[in-house]
Amino acid sequence: MKKILIVEDQPDIRRLVRMTLEFEDWEIHEAPDALTGWEMARSVQPDVVLLDVMMPGELDGLDLCRAMKSTPRLHGVPVIILSARGGSADREAGLSAGATEYLVKPFSPMQLLVLLGNIVAKPEVGKADSRDA
Repeated sequence: MKKILIVEDQPDIRRLVRMTLEFEDWEIHEAPDALTGWEMARSVQPDVVLLDVMMPGELDGLDLCRAMKSTPRLHGVPVIILSARGGSADREAGLSAGATEYLVKPFSPMQLLVLLGNIVAKPEVGKADSRDA
């Protein structure tokens, strides 16, 4: 079973995503802010992270994405940004921070499932380089 980490400060959005994923083969972990998400990413070692950008606290989603991409054990984990900010500069900032994909809210549960299916189907997902262990 693949592990997914949802880092989102809005409980309703976390619930929608969790309900969408409960019908699939995912072990679901949730964090209400980027700092908690950072701690969980290091301990859970997720296969995929769903990440909001705008969150309260010391870190935002882009900070978390950059931190993950600069950490050997997490740099290969796909990050899908889920954001209400859909401008081209916002998308570019997310992708420049290391995000694999950028999905604009509101999105349909089916869009998310298709995107996750495409990402998980790639052979490198969940495969850590042995030097990173």
